[in-house]
Amino acid sequence: MREIQAQQITDVVEKLCIEANQYLPEDVQGAIRRCRACEDWEIAQGVLDKIITNFEIAEQENVPICQDTGMACVFLEIGQDVHIAGGDLREAVDEGVRRGYDKGYLRKSVVKDPVRRGNTGDNTPAMLYTEIVPGEQIKVTVGPKGFGSENMSAIRMFKPSAGIEGIKDFILETVETAGPNPCPPMVVGVGIGGTFDKCALLAKKALMRSTDERNPDPYYADLEAEMLEKINKLGIGPQGFGGKTTALALNIETLPTHIAGMPCAVNINCHVTRHKTEVI
Repeated sequence: MREIQAQQITDVVEKLCIEANQYLPEDVQGAIRRCRACEDWEIAQGVLDKIITNFEIAEQENVPICQDTGMACVFLEIGQDVHIAGGDLREAVDEGVRRGYDKGYLRKSVVKDPVRRGNTGDNTPAMLYTEIVPGEQIKVTVGPKGFGSENMSAIRMFKPSAGIEGIKDFILETVETAGPNPCPPMVVGVGIGGTFDKCALLAKKALMRSTDERNPDPYYADLEAEMLEKINKLGIGPQGFGGKTTALALNIETLPTHIAGMPCAVNINCHVTRHKTEVI
C-alpha cells in the first residue's frame, strides 16, 4: 500500500490547470498545422494562421490560449493500492483548481446554481471523475472545457434498430447544427454504449485522447476516419468561414450496453482542445 498525501494532488491539479490553459497539446498543434498546409481557401488559410499565431503567443508569453478558460474537468485514475492521506480528496482537487485559476489569472466561469446563477468566484467545484485501476499511482488529467463547444453537444438514446447508419446520421446532424458556434476546427468526441450517463462520459473521455491515436478496434478506427472525412466535407471550415477543415479529429469510445438500447453521445470541443496529464 502506497500513501499519497492530499496536498500532492492539490499541487498537481494547480499546475495542470495553468499548463493546460497555456499550452496546446503537441498533437493538436500538429493537426492544425497539417490542416493549414492542406487548405487552399484563402480565408480559411488566414483563420488557421491566426489560430497558430495565437497558440504560439500563449506559449511564449505564458497566457491563456482562450478567454474561456473553461470548467475544470478533472479525471483521476486511482490505483487500488493507494491510500490518500492528510485530507479529503474532493477538497484537495477543488483547492488545486482554486489556486490554479487564481495564480494563472484564469477566468472564473462557474456559477453556484444552474438556474439562479451567481459566480462561485474561484472556478470550483471541479467536475470530478474517478476510476479505480490496478497499481499504486494516481494519474491526474485536467481538461478545461469551454462552453461555446459544450453547448453544441448532444446525446440520443437509439434503439438497436437504428443501426450504424443512425449513429452516423446523428454525428453529422450534431456537427452541422453546431456550425460555427464551437469555434471550428473542432475535435469531436463520440461515446457509444453504456447507459445514458456513462455514454456522455465516454464522449468526454474521447476528447482526452490524442488526436493522433486511433481506436484500437479496426471497426471503430475505420468509423473514425469515415466520419472525419464526412464532417470535413460539410464545408463549415475554420470559424465557419468555409474550407476543408471543419474538424481536426473524431475519437470514438465504446462500452457494452443493454440489449434494448444503443446510446450515442457527441461531445464537441473547439480547436483549443486542452488537456494535461501527470502521474503521481
